[in-house]
Amino acid sequence: MPASTLANLRILLGVSGGIAAYKAAELTRRLREAGAELRVVLTENAARFVTPLTFQALSGAPVRMSLWDESAEAAMGHIELARWAERILIAPASADLIARLAHGLADDLLTTVCLASAAPLALAPAMNQQMWAHPATQANLDRLRARGVSVLGPASGSQACGEFGAGRLLEAEQLVAELAALHGPRRLAGVRVLVSAGPTYEDIDPVRFIGNRSSGRMGFAVAQAAAEQGASVHLVAGPVHLPTPAGVIRRDVRSAREMREAVMQQIPQCDIFISAAAVGDYRPGEVAAHKLKKRGRALTLTLAENPDILGEIAARTSRPFLVGFAAETRDLETYARAKLERKRLDLIAANRVGDGQGFDAADNELLLLWPGGRELLPRADKLALARALIARVAALRTAARAAPARRRRP
Repeated sequence: MPASTLANLRILLGVSGGIAAYKAAELTRRLREAGAELRVVLTENAARFVTPLTFQALSGAPVRMSLWDESAEAAMGHIELARWAERILIAPASADLIARLAHGLADDLLTTVCLASAAPLALAPAMNQQMWAHPATQANLDRLRARGVSVLGPASGSQACGEFGAGRLLEAEQLVAELAALHGPRRLAGVRVLVSAGPTYEDIDPVRFIGNRSSGRMGFAVAQAAAEQGASVHLVAGPVHLPTPAGVIRRDVRSAREMREAVMQQIPQCDIFISAAAVGDYRPGEVAAHKLKKRGRALTLTLAENPDILGEIAARTSRPFLVGFAAETRDLETYARAKLERKRLDLIAANRVGDGQGFDAADNELLLLWPGGRELLPRADKLALARALIARVAALRTAARAAPARRRRP
C-alpha cells in the first residue's frame, strides 16, 4: 500500500474496551507510517487495557478520554474533534460500543464525536465469537451498514478467552490496507453493476414452498462493496430480511422466474452482472389452488426445470462482465471450474456449504477462479470477502478492456 494513499488524511482513531485494545497501539504506528494525521480517543474501559500515554507517544498528539475534561471542553472540544476528523476508525469496536452507536447514544466522548461528525465511520469489531454471532450484534451491524458505516472484519481464529471462531480484530497492516481502499480512488466509478442475491421460493400451494437456505448476506455484501467502489448498483433480492445497503437500488422478488424477469430488465443497462443468488433449479409443475391435505399416503411432486439465468445471459452476443457463484458440498474446485468453462464466465466464486459452512454463517471463505487464474480468499467476514472479490472483478475487467479486441471472449 503506497504511503501516499493516507498521506495527510485526518483520522480519528477510537479505541473501545476489550483485550484487543493492545493491538490499537500497533495500528496507531502503522497509520502514522502511512502518512495519516492522527488523534486518539479512548473509552474509559480501553484505558484499563492500554494507557493514554502509550497512544500519546505513538500518535504525537494528546489523547482524549472524557466529555468532562474541563481544559478541552471549555472550547467544546468534542465538536472540534468531530469537525477535525476526515475519517473515523474505531478499532477495536466492542459489542457494547456497536450497540450504542446503532441506537444513536452519545453517553461518552467517543460516541458523542461519532454522532457530531460528518466524517465516514469505519468499525473494526473485536469480541468473543458467541457475542459476534449473537442476533442482537448482527442486527446492530445491519442497522449501521444501512447508514453507510463500513465494517472491517472481523477475522477468525483463536481468541484470548480460549475459544475459536469469528471475532478477532483484523491485524494492523490489513486494517490500514482496508482503510486505504475505502479512502483511495474508486475502482468502479461510473460502472453499472447488477447483483442478484438470496434464495428463490417456489410455491407448492398457498401455504408451502420449496426453497434453499441462502440468507442473502453474501450477495448484499457484494452489492455494498461495489457501491463503496463508486458503482451504480441495482440489487435483485430473493425473500430475505436484510437492510438495503446504502446507495443501492433494490427490487424484491420471490421465484426464479420473477428473478429472471427482474434481471433481464436490467441486463441491457449494466456493465457487470454478479450472480450471487442461490436460484432454485426446479419448481413444482403445478401450484395447488388450495392447501394440500394429508391423505395417509405419500405425496409425489412433479418438478419442472427453472430457467438458467446466468447461462442465458452468457449466451448473448452482447453481454456484461459475468461473475457466477458455485456452492458445493464436495469437489469444490472441479465443479466450479467446470461451471466457469461451461457458461463461459469471466470469474466464478466458489465456496463449500453444509456442516455449518456457507449458509447462515457470518463468515466464509471463497475460491476465485477465472480463465488462467486462481485466488483463495481465506475465511473472513462476508463483507471483507466481498471487498476482495470486487477488487478482483475490477482488476480483471480493466485488463479485459485493455486487451486487443481479437483476444476478448465472444
